[in-house]
Amino acid sequence: MNSLIQLFLDLLPIIWLIISLGVLKMAAVKATSIGLALTILLSILGGKLTSTQTFLGALDGAIMGLIVISYVVVAALFAYNSASYSGNMRVIQNALSQVSTDPRILVLLVCWGFGAFLESVAGLGIAVAIPAGILISFNIKPVKASVISLLANTATTSFGAVGLPVITLADVTKLNSQTLAIFVSLQLLILCILVPFLLVLLVDSSFKELKKIWYYPLTAGLVYGLVQLVVSYYLGAELPTIMASLVTLIALIILARVKSKSAVDQEKHTFTEIVVAAAPFILIFLLVLITSSLFPQINNFLNNFKINFQIYPGQGNSQDFAYLASPGTIILLSAIIGGLIQKVSLQEQLKLLILTLKSVWKTIITVCVIVALAKVMDYSGMPTTLATSLVKGLGPIYPLFAPVIGAIGSFATGSNTSSNVLFGDLQLSAAKNLGVNKYWLVASNMAGSTAGNMLSPQSIAVATTGVKLEGKEGIILKDALKWAGLYLGIICVFLYLVGIIIGMIKL
Repeated sequence: MNSLIQLFLDLLPIIWLIISLGVLKMAAVKATSIGLALTILLSILGGKLTSTQTFLGALDGAIMGLIVISYVVVAALFAYNSASYSGNMRVIQNALSQVSTDPRILVLLVCWGFGAFLESVAGLGIAVAIPAGILISFNIKPVKASVISLLANTATTSFGAVGLPVITLADVTKLNSQTLAIFVSLQLLILCILVPFLLVLLVDSSFKELKKIWYYPLTAGLVYGLVQLVVSYYLGAELPTIMASLVTLIALIILARVKSKSAVDQEKHTFTEIVVAAAPFILIFLLVLITSSLFPQINNFLNNFKINFQIYPGQGNSQDFAYLASPGTIILLSAIIGGLIQKVSLQEQLKLLILTLKSVWKTIITVCVIVALAKVMDYSGMPTTLATSLVKGLGPIYPLFAPVIGAIGSFATGSNTSSNVLFGDLQLSAAKNLGVNKYWLVASNMAGSTAGNMLSPQSIAVATTGVKLEGKEGIILKDALKWAGLYLGIICVFLYLVGIIIGMIKL
């Protein structure tokens, strides 16, 4: 078959996802289901896999989507819903409001610090919707509040809920998750420093005013980026965002208290009330820390309890589900205990869990379908064909555009994790073909996906819902586009040049 035709056919599932989700605004569950059917058809008719192999590959992906990704998503959202039900999310929000009256400082606290924290324990757009809603209460206009929240939810999404995007990327590519986490943190360090400055400029476009409070965005960016890097180096992918967001919040609060004596007129809470309100999230932090590789005896013991199974035939295709060490189990247990501390009975929690499952069932199906699609593509060799064609076409400058591939994935699917599942193997294959450091190029997919997430139809829809601007998605998209373009451009050029300088990319 002609190589160009083959390239087009291999790209067809990806093209379909971009068009159906980005242009046609089709429901994600419908678009991904059609995409899976198309991928299965291409795989069988193209003679890449037998019908049995194709369906087993799809089932393998669906199971991975269910037990690795969806379990964490449901548990994290349940933790958030439980805290909201008990009224304790309002306590956390009010506590943040007591720090400063300056909207620029509040944006850093609410969107960069608190938003990153929400992303680390829940995701699913909560880190966009809640901060955007809070900003409106501080008299920031709805469209601006939405764009600010979307921009803040870029560099801070790399590790997602308990490291899920990076862990999934490591699972897909068979790379070491801790090493990959270090590379991701290194690549995003410059963006972590830059984005807080952009957020302040979005609130007040005056560079003159920015000079007066430059130490706030610098503190927010440096503290977040460096803590994320250090935690990745020593603890792995699970805790960087949680710890970075908490330390950043503390640093900003201390700085604001030192520099300003003013406070927002909100309901005040005692220290005990704040601790109780944050109980589920404190427990998540502590349990994830205790069960991490920092405590090898506990980590190894919990990992002994696992289910091993193989659906798709062939060596190296088995799956392990360490059900006690799973982030989903840790979050679920933390949410239940935290709920009891907040006087939410087990009966009420069960009802909340059922409501949570009902609210995300389409998301669960979408995740399972998108992972199934990616697995069929992987087993049929489509990523390898794509990588070979792209490398051949772009040659040594392919690494310059590698983050764009990740951005396309997160734009189309609305998920960094799904982007990594779709294109992780493509980036790995390209790295091998070009002789580029595989961790550097695979991590660039994660870096790029943080940009595409800002423009994804799902993220825009969540933002409009959070500020009650349903139907105004086009206005927000137009404003967000220039910031996302700047962000992605910086990623591409920075990673390419730095990669050359430190020897990760060979010319």
